[in-house]
Amino acid sequence: MDAQHQLPYIPDSFAELYRGQRGRLMVLVEELRQRYDLCEDLAQQIVPTAQALHHDDGLTEADVLLRMQQALGHADAGLREDEAGWIVTRLAELLRWSWPPA
Repeated sequence: MDAQHQLPYIPDSFAELYRGQRGRLMVLVEELRQRYDLCEDLAQQIVPTAQALHHDDGLTEADVLLRMQQALGHADAGLREDEAGWIVTRLAELLRWSWPPA
């Protein structure tokens, strides 16, 4: 990808959710930025909840992440399925937990 088509501050892993088969963005950069900001914020905000489920309720890391995936993937969450998957992957990165489970 050349410098003209790089998206500052948006990870490639997220931008890929919005690329077509030929690698072109299927949304405006402004919309991509808004969706990324929303998803990154959600991942950051659910860190304490995930930690509490793991430490206080005794759930395994994988169980916590699976529950988060189910909750975020629900139609009422207002997210695309691939966005929910990205958020859970980002959550695992923030917590330094292994994902997806083996």
